[in-house]
Amino acid sequence: MTRYAALLRGINVGGRKKLPMAELRALMTGLGYESVGTYLQSGQAVFAAAHGDTESLAAELTEAVEERFGFSVDVLVRDHAYLRAIAEACPFPAAELEARQLHVTYFSAPVTPERFAGMDPAAHLPEEFRLGDRALYLYAPDGLGRSKLAEALSRPRINKGLIATTRNWNTVVKLVELTAPGA
Repeated sequence: MTRYAALLRGINVGGRKKLPMAELRALMTGLGYESVGTYLQSGQAVFAAAHGDTESLAAELTEAVEERFGFSVDVLVRDHAYLRAIAEACPFPAAELEARQLHVTYFSAPVTPERFAGMDPAAHLPEEFRLGDRALYLYAPDGLGRSKLAEALSRPRINKGLIATTRNWNTVVKLVELTAPGA
């Protein structure tokens, strides 16, 4: 059995795409996943599965959510090793920052610096971003809600063809814990 996190994009935000976590857990258990749990109300589930890979599991969960709840939601599935590697590779001093200042955007595919070539990093200082393995680390000292850089990074031309979903540092760390073997 491999432990995974499912990251559902844009659910339970502003009264749209309501997906109660108890119903999500029941749906995932019905798909044959084991040790299903959720974290917060904003679209994180953890589970164990003996079949599939991250892409097939994400597709299966996406289809099941649409069938059961009547709306489409983007889903990324990542295993424990990947989530741990992302946390360990953080280029910012995570231990010195408040969780609201540091975020990770997970992408469905690798991203290259060319995708961000039109951006002027100096124009957004002291905010900064760095690329990782299918991820982007964002340092936003005043938080995500006030971040002009986060707004610029979420533009459709930058994310074209990708699923992108962002989590704060507390959630990044918690998902590593919740997907650890024996968790």
